[in-house]
Amino acid sequence: MRSLIVPSALVVALVLAGCSSDDSTSSGPAAAPTGSGDSTTVLAEPEMTVESGAEFPAARCTANEEAGTITFLTGFDYAAAASIIEVVTADAAGYYSDLCLDVEIRPGFSAANYPQVASGTAEFASGGSFSEVVAFSAANDANFVAVTVDGRSAIDTLIVKSGHAAALSDLDGSTIGVKGKLPPAIDVMLREDGLIEGENYDTVLLDGFDPLAHIEIPAIDALTGWKSNEVGTLERAGVGFQLFDPLDTGVPGSFGVIFTSAEFAAAHPTAAQDFVRATLKGLEDAVADPEAAAVAAVEVLDTNGNPNFLSPEGEIFRWGTESALILDGTPEGMGLGVPDVDALQTEIDAYAAVGLFGDGDPPDAAVYVSDITTGLCDANAALIWPG
Repeated sequence: MRSLIVPSALVVALVLAGCSSDDSTSSGPAAAPTGSGDSTTVLAEPEMTVESGAEFPAARCTANEEAGTITFLTGFDYAAAASIIEVVTADAAGYYSDLCLDVEIRPGFSAANYPQVASGTAEFASGGSFSEVVAFSAANDANFVAVTVDGRSAIDTLIVKSGHAAALSDLDGSTIGVKGKLPPAIDVMLREDGLIEGENYDTVLLDGFDPLAHIEIPAIDALTGWKSNEVGTLERAGVGFQLFDPLDTGVPGSFGVIFTSAEFAAAHPTAAQDFVRATLKGLEDAVADPEAAAVAAVEVLDTNGNPNFLSPEGEIFRWGTESALILDGTPEGMGLGVPDVDALQTEIDAYAAVGLFGDGDPPDAAVYVSDITTGLCDANAALIWPG
């Protein structure tokens, strides 16, 4: 089967798997993804069972082929970022083709991905965080379900100009530059210190994505950014700054989420599960050698025009930072990339308190999580991979 990466110019602007790899054999079927009807029955049929080291079942191959082209939308071009790099890595290694999947990778932007998955013009996509998936599910009147969650903390951080604040309380009366809006994790962190947007500090929109230009703006005292992006740019330029990280204050969060629609998972249960299987194998490779994975991502960026001018140094820093956060944040006994519903509910509850989901009770995280990773690993927590 072919696996295609679509050049950026052609796109309209609009874990270590849940386990580790070995040669163990297991035939454990997956439970049905949320809303997937009789998917459990389909996946449990003997002719559909995948066993480590064994030939990929012909009937399952046929079912995967019948799913047609599976389109995956990245979250930020072909950046070496969680929920992107594992798909690019899996594609380059031929893992999707090995499972009879016809995968097309298109560059996208997180917020623009949701309407396309809702309308069925894409099957899987990268999301910024689990809370973002939940919020956009309601906004698009869609049944989105997260299939993998790489990072178990917020990726956002607050970057304060050097000498402007020794503690969060020093930001009372300050002005913070934001891209779009204040990230929920930053909002929660500041609220926990008694700082309310519009009362104790103001926010202003920043133009573009250059932190070197942003930090020189006289009218702002701080700016929001990603630990894996803006921080590295400033450090490489020798610019001094102070960081306030939601992770250090116990604010919950997530990053590097891949989601689909419950309808697609129900209609094509083997293809949906095997897309995740191959993606988790790609994550395993990318985490095992972060620099090599980042360099390979840059090659894909350059081949497709690199419209955002992402640099090799920046992408190596990005994935080095994110892969370390993923490894450090995964609880013992839980595989990388496997959604933790309890932790995700804690995130939802915290962000509901700052109005991310409107009025009323916080959403139920379990509704927005697919259990498609169940059955992908054997009793020894090894990824079940044929061949």
